[in-house]
Amino acid sequence: MVLLHWCLLWLLVPLSSRTQKLPTRDEELFQMQIRDKAFFHDSSVIPDGAEISSYLFRDTPRRYFFVVEEDNTPLSVIVTPCDAPLEWKLSLQELPEEASGESSGEPEPLEQQKQQVIREEGTELFSYTGNDVEYFTSSSSPSGLYQLELLSTEKDTHFKVYATTTPESDQPYPELPYDPRVDVTSLGRTTVTLAWKPSPTASLLRQPIQYCVVINKEHNFKSLCAVEAKLSVDDAFMMAPKPGVHFSPFDFAHFGFPPENLGKTRGFLAKPSPKLGRHVYLRPRADIQKICIGNKNLFTVSDLKPDTQYYFDVFVGNGNSNMSTAYVGTFARTKEEAKQTTVELKDGKVTDVFVKRKGAKFLRFAPVSSHQKVTFFVHSCLDAVQVQVRRDGKLLLSQNVEDVRQFQLRGKPKAKYLIRLRGSKKGASMLKLLATTKPSKHSFPSLPEDTRIKAFDRLRTCSSATVAWLGTQERNKFCIYKKEVDDNYSEDQKKRDQNQCLGPDARKKSEKVLCKYFHSENLQKAVTTETIRGLQPGKSYLLDVYVIGHGGHSVKYQSKVVKTRKLC
Repeated sequence: MVLLHWCLLWLLVPLSSRTQKLPTRDEELFQMQIRDKAFFHDSSVIPDGAEISSYLFRDTPRRYFFVVEEDNTPLSVIVTPCDAPLEWKLSLQELPEEASGESSGEPEPLEQQKQQVIREEGTELFSYTGNDVEYFTSSSSPSGLYQLELLSTEKDTHFKVYATTTPESDQPYPELPYDPRVDVTSLGRTTVTLAWKPSPTASLLRQPIQYCVVINKEHNFKSLCAVEAKLSVDDAFMMAPKPGVHFSPFDFAHFGFPPENLGKTRGFLAKPSPKLGRHVYLRPRADIQKICIGNKNLFTVSDLKPDTQYYFDVFVGNGNSNMSTAYVGTFARTKEEAKQTTVELKDGKVTDVFVKRKGAKFLRFAPVSSHQKVTFFVHSCLDAVQVQVRRDGKLLLSQNVEDVRQFQLRGKPKAKYLIRLRGSKKGASMLKLLATTKPSKHSFPSLPEDTRIKAFDRLRTCSSATVAWLGTQERNKFCIYKKEVDDNYSEDQKKRDQNQCLGPDARKKSEKVLCKYFHSENLQKAVTTETIRGLQPGKSYLLDVYVIGHGGHSVKYQSKVVKTRKLC
């Protein structure tokens, strides 16, 4: 056995500037080596019962060694590629058991042992090429020096290795249930609900676990370190590490468990030293999401895009070891948006449109004759509505519209216009829309910029109220209506009465005060006043002014509530 240790030490002399002890499953020695993390920096020794993380340069093989001291020893080796396929093989190197010195009884010189080890290629036990997490297990392995050789032919990459001679008792990786698949239980346009069977690690072994869900549009992931490589900032995860400075194989802070949970049992690590390892801060990326949800095994992913394929992976992590195991991922395509029916607009005809809250409506206008200009009149009855106009697919207009707006666009022979109306977040929208190639003959009246009604408080009496409003340079017909309301006139009632698309024909004849024509060439003087008489003392009244265009379409000014005096 002494010779076995001397041979392994000789192999590692070029890799370390100081003498190292071989890790064994001797518990006191194992814990001592685990605490001395610098022992493993840039080392080719694989400690028994702990996962190491390391780095491969492309087309540059790397070899690792570990010792099995006794025959018929259980052995388990797990290699986890992170972001590139690996080629790896495990071989057994038999070493001389006793010295060949003639009379001294001492081992052969180190140079002769080195030559002997190099000449012996060893017996290949297992080989694998790919990017799966692959296992080698044996219930009875011979003693000797084991060599693990890894190669990446695609690119520089990270990987993880775990080797143990006590696989039954260690179990640092969370166990998967008998059915390790992730199921899609519900599918919508923007949501997908996932479910999976719980890991036995929590229920049987009483160890803390945490599930993390990963969502992306490209492919499923086979390990959590592959996800971390994808999430890395500015390829920091793929920078070649400087041993002992930037990289520590015992930095288990990636999975998401607090460092205080580490190091509670044999084979797992104590709280990492802040002097070792580099903290890598991950910035959220639009193309991949990682969400840790605790120990729940049901999760709904939201804010997805309709008619889009997504890939979903679930990883379960052990809170003591911070090692993870991947479930069998799945994929699903979200449902399509509900197909929109397109309303055809006729030249010069007003069309009534209702848009749900946050909903959308599409309208199409295809003039039958050639035209130089096309005019759109939009009358928003309640809340503001977003209006987009495209001509043959090209966006020409995108604006929010309140009250009445007119848009004039340059025409094009045989052009077709697509109008998209989107409702507000506050509530449903109602509007009237007119498209025409002959703007001089339209039914919408012109409006001033300010459509408020002003009440003169000093002119209030017990039976009358005096109000004023603005007009335009275009001669229009104005009609004023009154309605008695309660003193506690509610906002809901006010909102309902503010529907500007309800015209005078929806009012009672008894509510009509008068109608008159009015305009002024000078906008500074385009104001008119009117006194409403026959009111009751101490009562509140809702006053409305309607302006009616040449085609008969009316637009209501903003309503005004006035209250007569009680005593005069």
